[in-house]
Amino acid sequence: MELLLIRHGESTWNAEGRIQGWADPPLSERGHTQAQLLAHRLSGDGKIGALHASPSRRAAETAGIIGQEMKLVTRLDERLREGGSGELTGLTVKGVQEQFPEVWQSWREGTLRPVIPGGEDIEALQRRVAEVMGEIVAAHDPDGRVAVVSHGGTFCAYLAHLVGLDIHRTSPFRFDNASLSIVSVRDARPRIVTLNDTCHLHETI
Repeated sequence: MELLLIRHGESTWNAEGRIQGWADPPLSERGHTQAQLLAHRLSGDGKIGALHASPSRRAAETAGIIGQEMKLVTRLDERLREGGSGELTGLTVKGVQEQFPEVWQSWREGTLRPVIPGGEDIEALQRRVAEVMGEIVAAHDPDGRVAVVSHGGTFCAYLAHLVGLDIHRTSPFRFDNASLSIVSVRDARPRIVTLNDTCHLHETI
């Protein structure tokens, strides 16, 4: 199976540089355009057997645009949400530096410790993501293609699980808005085929 990992289009908070977590801002106008460009690309890449998504508006709206293009119904699952960012929710990077200097310092040092005040435990995030992704893989044709629209932190946790990285270290993976990443899970050794592909965003509809 090929898993198409799709990060949602730009949200209004992405545009403002704000940490989102479980907050629920919608797609920005640019985000809608990004999702349309991605949907147009996917429609030319071949059949997709199923479409799963986080219920957060930015992801669900992105999936809805893709589903309309591909004639697929979106299957929402709470476990595909972004990691909860607790008291950092709504802050910009400058806000984190000023209000939570210990968290900012840990990020600079490449670690996800200390735990974000009021935030979701990183191990809990990885467990729920690994669980739902495992169920998605098991539920569909092993020779098919399945799309999952979710969030950067969610996908970082999933790829760290697949390749055995320390979940407490800053992820080496990057997922831009409306990016496409592809993971092959055809056998016992998953392979990252494509990572953070955004070439479709430079095209016109």
